[in-house]
Amino acid sequence: MYGEDPVKSCRKNHAKMTEILSNESTLWDRYNTRGQNVMLPEVQFDEFRVGSQFCVLNRKHALMVIKDRKLWRKFKLPCLNIQSCYPEEHYFPTMLSMQDPNGCTRYTLTRVNWTDSVNGHPHTYHPPEVSPELIYRLRESNSSYSHMFARKFSPDCLTPLMEIADSVIFKD
Repeated sequence: MYGEDPVKSCRKNHAKMTEILSNESTLWDRYNTRGQNVMLPEVQFDEFRVGSQFCVLNRKHALMVIKDRKLWRKFKLPCLNIQSCYPEEHYFPTMLSMQDPNGCTRYTLTRVNWTDSVNGHPHTYHPPEVSPELIYRLRESNSSYSHMFARKFSPDCLTPLMEIADSVIFKD
């Protein structure tokens, strides 16, 4: 699945592009952000996942979320360490990985630049940075798929992005 075109693969398999990560360096801190062993017995550490706060839920997954009471009880608990507490980045990847492990692609098509992040927010691109070269770099990946979206652009980037839309952004 990872070697295929992700859009074609998702259409064919009806999988959703929800980032689900299990080997992040901050995983242990995030798992224990509500207190040590608080997630047990519902969520073992080896089942805990993190991902982007931006995810896609199909109807099946939305119904899983609506019906879930067991896992959400754990994820809605107050956090002891606010710097490691991102419920939306923990709950969806963990729940989907546990309940529908083959229903997600495990990656996102959104490129995020965490260089120069400020207070947990990614780098914001400004008009002087917008160029064909930036778009090409944003499409690159350390995996076998290309990114289709990027964040985070300031509102005043709209004009320079539109100026290169036909010649760069919409051109394969």
